[in-house]
Amino acid sequence: MSIQPYILNEIKIPQFTSTVSEVLEVFNEFPYSHLPVMQGDVYMGSIPVADARMFEVNKPMEEYQYALEGFFVRENDNWIDVLHTFSKNDSNIMPVLDAENKLLGYLELQDIMNLFTESPFLNNPGGILIVEKGMKDYSFSEICQIVESNGTSVLGAFISGMENDRAQITIKTGVTPFNAIFQTFRRYGYEVVTQHPEDSFNANLEDRSRYLDKYLNI
Repeated sequence: MSIQPYILNEIKIPQFTSTVSEVLEVFNEFPYSHLPVMQGDVYMGSIPVADARMFEVNKPMEEYQYALEGFFVRENDNWIDVLHTFSKNDSNIMPVLDAENKLLGYLELQDIMNLFTESPFLNNPGGILIVEKGMKDYSFSEICQIVESNGTSVLGAFISGMENDRAQITIKTGVTPFNAIFQTFRRYGYEVVTQHPEDSFNANLEDRSRYLDKYLNI
């Protein structure tokens, strides 16, 4: 999905010659965490709002270039990579450069988040399940095969956790009887983390536990 329709140019981008006071005026009008700063046609980096509020208001931004953060994305970057760049830099605004490093505009975090919430992963009917397996033992092709062998499709999957050499994978599937999928994952050596009312595994364990307690108390 292209990010180009979401590139904005609604603010006047500060220059090195702009005073801190002028930059603060933009921050006061727009709730951004950062602002891009230019020197002529060249993008120099982005200034955090917290830093800008500590500078002397009458001085030009050029004197504070050491505080600029150099993050940006390219116009053809995937929206998932863009979202990662937002997160990595703790920003809600993202400069967009073309192949010649010309500033095309900027993205707002909320617009990119909306791309995710509007995706089939969240919008299509189905269910979420979480499975876990050793990091060297799982494969996405195997996970897709397990889901599809139970008569449904994978709408999305990602690694949602890694700890103690085990990977936790979150999967969005189409509508299906989930108990069958759970049992198939277990046969392939996956631990099913999801708690689901259709899952008969825990109920069977509880029945066996009650039977064992009854036997031991005879």
